[in-house]
Amino acid sequence: MREVLRTSDPVLISVVESLLLAEGVTVFVADRHISALEAGIGAFPLRVLVADDEEPRVRRLLDAAGFGAELSTDKP
Repeated sequence: MREVLRTSDPVLISVVESLLLAEGVTVFVADRHISALEAGIGAFPLRVLVADDEEPRVRRLLDAAGFGAELSTDKP
């Protein structure tokens, strides 16, 4: 799985997750439970992960939807 987005903004995560699910992309939001435990102080950002082979498509979709500036740039 590849990280395409990392943020402490739960609204952004929700919008991106909904957009990708509507496009048929399987999405995994990592660290969702630890974020809830830390009471939303933002110490642990949420990460949107997608399958390796879906990453290029997902990046194009998110860029076209106006979220290009939010995309993770770290490559493993």
